[in-house]
Formats: sequence, C-alpha cells, structure tokens
Amino acid sequence: MNAALIALLTVGSFVLSYFLYSRFLSEKIFQLEDSETVPSKLHADGVDFVATKRSILWGHHFTSIAGAAPIVGPAIAVIWGWLPALIWIVLGTIFMGAVHDFSAMVISLRNQGRSIGDITGEIIGPRARTIFLLIISLLIWIVLAVFSYVIATLFVGNPSAIFPINIQILVALILGWATYKRKIGLGIPSLIGYSVLLVGILYGDFFAKSFPQITQIPVITWVWILLLYSFVSSVLPVWLLLQPRDYLNSHQLLTGLGLLITGLLILQPTIVAPAVNPAPPGAPPMIPFLFITIACGAISGFHGLVSSGTTSKQINRMTDARPIGYGSMLGEGTLGMLAVLAATAGFASLDHWSAHYSSWGEANGLAQKLEAFVSGSSQFISAIGIAEDTSRTFVAVMVIAFAATSLDTGARIQRLIISELATNYKLPALKNRFVAAAVGIGAALVLAITQGSGKGGLILWPLFGTTNQLVAGATLLVVSLWLKNSGKPILFTLLPAIVVTLTTCLAMTRELLGYLSHLPEQWLLAFLAGSILAANFWLLFEGSCLLLKRNTTR
Repeated sequence: MNAALIALLTVGSFVLSYFLYSRFLSEKIFQLEDSETVPSKLHADGVDFVATKRSILWGHHFTSIAGAAPIVGPAIAVIWGWLPALIWIVLGTIFMGAVHDFSAMVISLRNQGRSIGDITGEIIGPRARTIFLLIISLLIWIVLAVFSYVIATLFVGNPSAIFPINIQILVALILGWATYKRKIGLGIPSLIGYSVLLVGILYGDFFAKSFPQITQIPVITWVWILLLYSFVSSVLPVWLLLQPRDYLNSHQLLTGLGLLITGLLILQPTIVAPAVNPAPPGAPPMIPFLFITIACGAISGFHGLVSSGTTSKQINRMTDARPIGYGSMLGEGTLGMLAVLAATAGFASLDHWSAHYSSWGEANGLAQKLEAFVSGSSQFISAIGIAEDTSRTFVAVMVIAFAATSLDTGARIQRLIISELATNYKLPALKNRFVAAAVGIGAALVLAITQGSGKGGLILWPLFGTTNQLVAGATLLVVSLWLKNSGKPILFTLLPAIVVTLTTCLAMTRELLGYLSHLPEQWLLAFLAGSILAANFWLLFEGSCLLLKRNTTR
C-alpha cells in the first residue's frame, strides 16, 4: 500500500469533516454566536483569563494537546497492523475526539470558563464534582510523570535537541514580554524567533559534541529538571511563556507536518508492515487495547481538560471555539496518522519491521518506540533534500516541544484543580498558586521516579491511556446531560461516550488485575487504577441515573 495515498485520503477526510460535520455541530447543536460574552473578557485578570487572538490561541491549544501521545501510542499500536490503527484514528478523531474537545470547550465558555470537573457539580451534583475533580487530578498526575519521562528519554537519545529546546524557551520569554508589555504584534517577531530556533537546530549537534557532559545526564535527572521547569511555567502568567512558546510550536508543527507530507509525496514509500496482525506474541487483545494504546491520536480526556481548563479562559469570541476546539483535534489526528506511517512505511523491509515488532516484549521500551517515529519521519523529510542528521534533530525537537507544551499545560491545570478542591474543602494554603503547583509537581515526581523506570518507561502508558479515555467518556456524559438540560439533541455526544466508556472500563479492569498479580512492587499502580476505576463507576452511575430519569420524565 502506498503511504502517500493513505496520507492524502486521511487529510481529505479531515478537511471534509471540518467543513461539514463541525459546522453542523456549531450552528445546529451548540448554536454559537459572536454576540455571546466570553469569560476572557468578563473575568480578565492578566494571569489565566486573557482574551487572545484566534491565531495565537490556536497555536497554544494545538500544541498543548499535540504532545507525544499521538506519536508514542500509534507507534505501539501498529503491532496489531496499520489498518486497524488508521481506521480508529480517522473515525475516532472525526466523530469522537474532535466532538469531545469542541463540546468541552463550549460548555466551559457558557459556564464562566469553569473546568469540566467543576461544571459537573452543577449538572450532576456536588459529590459528582468532587469525584470528577479527583479523577482528573489523578489523570494529570500520570500525565506529568509520563510526559516528563518521554522528554527525558528523547533528550538522552537525541542530545542534539537540547540546545534548540532551550533556545526556544528563551525566545518565547522575549516574545511574551515584547507582545504583552511593549504591545508589539506577535506575527513577524514570532517568525524571526522561529528562524532563530531553526538555526539552533542546525547547531544542535555541534553543541552536544562541544559539551559532552550534558549527553551523560541520565533520564531520571532530566525528569527532575523538567518537572522543576514545569513548576515555574505553571505559576507564570500565560502571556509570558505559555502562549508565545505554543505559538512558536505551532509554526514548528505546521512546518513539520508540511515537511512530512511533502516527503511522503516525493518518496511515496510502501507500507511494509502487515495490514492486520490480530494476535502478536505476548500482546494483550487488540480489542479493547488498540483504543487505549493510541489514546490521544483519536480521543483524549486530557484534551477536554485543556479545552475547559485553560483555552476557554482565553477565547476571544465564541465562534473561535470551532476552529480551535474541533480543528485542532483534526491536526492531532493528522499527527497520529503520520506516526502510523512512520512506524510502518519508514522501515526498509518487512524483515526490518518484524525485527522491531516481532512480539510485545521485543523493543518494548519507550526509547525504542520513539526511535521508530523519529527514524521513520527523518527518512520522509530526507527525501526533500535535508540532511538526515538535521532531519532527526528537527523531528526530535518537534516531539519534545509538543510534549513540553503538554507538560506546561498539565501542570497549570493541576494547579487550578488543586485550588478548586482546596476552595471546596476550605484548605486556604492550597489555594496559593505556588503551594498548589508544588503539591502537583511533587506528586508527579514521586510517580515518575518510583514507577516510570519500569519496562523502559512504558509501564505507565496503559494506565495513562485507560485513565485518559475514562475521563473522555465522563466528559461526554456531562456534555450530554448539559445538552439534554438545554433541550438539544444528545445523540452526537452520548454515543461516543458509551463506546469509549465500555471499551476503556474493560481495559482498565484487565490492567488492574495485572497490577494486583505483581504486588507488592506495583502497589502504587494498583492503588491508582483501583481508585480511578471505582470513582469512575460511581460518577457514571450517578450521571446515567440522572440521564435516564430525565428521559422518562420529559
């Protein structure tokens, strides 16, 4: 099968869904209008509530959700064959993931910019609010640990990426200050800043060779450094680092996607992997684990947290929710599709692919899965005429930048959630943003250093995937209840909620049994999985009873 043809068909289906399905949802279901007042203007505070231009906020939101998950997940999932992975990415993105992100953003906009967990209290009840906030907090706990480990692994495997990533942070700080304090437009300066980043990529390998001691830093030390950085980032105003860095990342993401697709069209590689490989040795069953392994490449509860936790507080006008919420998820689906092609068409032959994916235990570390994407993608970009070493550095920087953005956003969301819970339970110390951020980051550090090193960092991935999808299902249930209360159709959100909840509960139950069979070394993972599953069942029970009751009383 020609990988270039697959890419064109996938992108074409995404474009069609944006102009048809997302318009239907926006105009007929949610009925968005520019005249509506948005939280960024109603509650402007210069820290979290900041009205932001659509182009800038699109960059922030896109790169916040497009972390390493839609790369790592598909790179693992192709062991079951490229066709099931691709079908789930396309259909899941259009009818589930993009709907989830968009709807979570809309109901937050219409509820004072509150998070989806906080809104749950008004729709279902105070107890449900607390349960959902706890589930979300546990998800972010895992996200921070997983993504810090992903970035650390990439730094160790690709030391040439260290220099340009730090250059990007410096440029972002300068851009943020210039834009917000000096009122300078972000367009031209961001392009100049992005050019500086590209120069940094060219000199990345030279820097790594000039300072070999940096290349000797172990993964766990990088985890410490990255989580300390995310603490600082989470307490800074959004305009100083988060927004300008994400805007720079959006340039890089669009450039990267453009280069990858162009390289595919030039190279037109053949997919060497099998279309379907239903029972690879040692692997869990494809159904339901394909869904939770691909995770953010099709639907992600974390996206709803970004939509309702940070992005909704920065939307400049109501109709911006459609390109930012629905459109950004289509971009994420495109990234997931490219990850599938890189991990199947980026190998020279079926023998080379089989050597990497011969069994679930073969090359099962996080570094190997990331290497499959980096190597395959660099092969595509090299077809344009860019040196392979430079291509590798560019791809590594792209993945790290996305993962770091998700790390930044996750840390900020965790801080806000801890503050919300502190308000509910009258814990004034935790309402302080520095204390709340320290608690959230400290918990993630404990999880990363005690559990993250297992199985090359991948031991946390199934727990991340299942928790992520459970939150997505719960979010869609809350949205469905909100639509029902508003007298609007619920089928478009309720059906995805049912599908993702059933498959994920099955996967989470199996994971929990696996953790219990490895006690006491996996006690923390067992505790997390058990707590999340129990809390989710409770939330779903209350929400479902309420939904059924209202259906029968209308």
